[in-house]
Amino acid sequence: MMWPVYSIVAALTLARISAVAGTKVSSFAGATTTFLFPPAGQSITAPDPDFPDANQVGFPGPTPTGDEAEAIATAPAPAPMNNIYPLINPSTADSNGTDSSFSVLDHLGNLAPFRSVESLGLPNSSLQMPSGCKLDQVHLVQRHGARAPMVSSAPQQFAAALHGLAATTGVNVSGPLTFLSTWEYKLGAENLTPFGRSQLFDLGVGFRVKYGELLKGFKSLPVWRTTSQGRMVDSALHFAAGFFGVQTYQEDYHQLIEIEAVGVNSTLAPYDVCYNGDLTSAAFGGAQALKWATVYLADAQNRLQPFITDLRLSPSILVAMQQLCAYEMVALGYSAFCDLFTEEEWVGFAYFSDLTFWYAFGPGNGASAAQGIGYVQELVSRLTQTRITNFDTAVNGTIVSSDVLFPLNQPIFVEMTHDTVIAAFVTAMNFTSLAATGPLPLDHIPPNRSYDTSQIVPYAANLVGQVMTCPASGIASPASDSSMYIRWVLNDAVLPLTGINGCPANANGICPLPTFIAGMKQRIAEVDFVHDCFGNATIPNPDNITTGQFPK
Repeated sequence: MMWPVYSIVAALTLARISAVAGTKVSSFAGATTTFLFPPAGQSITAPDPDFPDANQVGFPGPTPTGDEAEAIATAPAPAPMNNIYPLINPSTADSNGTDSSFSVLDHLGNLAPFRSVESLGLPNSSLQMPSGCKLDQVHLVQRHGARAPMVSSAPQQFAAALHGLAATTGVNVSGPLTFLSTWEYKLGAENLTPFGRSQLFDLGVGFRVKYGELLKGFKSLPVWRTTSQGRMVDSALHFAAGFFGVQTYQEDYHQLIEIEAVGVNSTLAPYDVCYNGDLTSAAFGGAQALKWATVYLADAQNRLQPFITDLRLSPSILVAMQQLCAYEMVALGYSAFCDLFTEEEWVGFAYFSDLTFWYAFGPGNGASAAQGIGYVQELVSRLTQTRITNFDTAVNGTIVSSDVLFPLNQPIFVEMTHDTVIAAFVTAMNFTSLAATGPLPLDHIPPNRSYDTSQIVPYAANLVGQVMTCPASGIASPASDSSMYIRWVLNDAVLPLTGINGCPANANGICPLPTFIAGMKQRIAEVDFVHDCFGNATIPNPDNITTGQFPK
């Protein structure tokens, strides 16, 4: 999914000021470098007769298979995942080399590495299944892992502009910006990084440990979905390798790859068939966030500008430099850009991401619910074991009409998608606890905000719906006649479902399944895909939209 792109080139001011003492000039500053492996000219045969695989070698030793894990039901508290190895948490401009509990990596918004979230509205809930309940089915929506920036992104524009400056006036830098004289852009575009691959592999392992018992309910091989973008397929395969094991994963399931391209229906990339969402409203979100950048980066601009001539450090350029910290950390393991900004400015950057998502892809965007409602239709189809017959959203009719491509009776469903799409899903499903403190102001950070992209849509974010059978009493309040329940867990935090009509408030976050299905059908009826995606939608006062729908 494309981020709003800020024009860095247009922000450049070539003052052609003479160099000051202590500066370094290099024609290589900002140069783009690439590296491809395996080396050119190598022919690859698989399997290579000189290097037989394990099946050909034999002698495997004892390999009896044990039983499946079900930690989500058996463990007192499934372990949280906060592993960022081999990344090293960078310092900040005001750390002074002292120990600090502040983590830059926790304040990178949607560019932050995944970590388990303690609470998103239910502080007394537990990730473990409620006592007495039996897990029947899970629905996983998984974001891809850490990646390189998008094509024509702000970091790429910054590198190109700096390189152009080096070729004309030279890059005149000093002090904390001295590294720019020899800095090179090494990030490529959009591909999954090695750290991103490890994230998905680890999450696949973790998902097997939590939910492996459900494999016993399959009557045929699982069908799991992703889209055709390189990082999406790569993420799906690494997740499957972690879940099934690298030796056999390609034989243990079917990987459905949906085409991600403009004009092709896919609920995992709905922006490609929603004009207002991808073009009109998304740009609006970027513009709103940039207003905040002028506020939280004012001190950084005054502090850093004296150390570089011929280039005005506008708020958009400083945002690009903060983004470079995020991208270089997950790709190269280190970034000199991180040290340029204070803790307060990193908190401001996280809120910059919140504003972008709220007004571009979340509750404050009028086309968000429309983009997410196709997945809601698919979810209801699976929960009710009925085929979709009304194709007026991003649902791909060819896929969902097929028993082979879209089975309805799997114990485990896995969908690989993007951060912006997860933001649309939770908006379409009316998880109102995430929007409880919105709309988001543009001139200050509200205390205890509920919409925090570092917690909602970091790299490898995951949303899990748990369908369970529970005792008739003592689970939900008020009491329900149903023994079937559902709850949703976002990045290991149980979500309240009180925004869904009829779902009761309770510490477990569960809702009777028939009530939840009725609430989702109500949302499907409420969301007007054609109006919100293709109507002449005028963006009103930003505070007027909090449900992801344009006013009629």
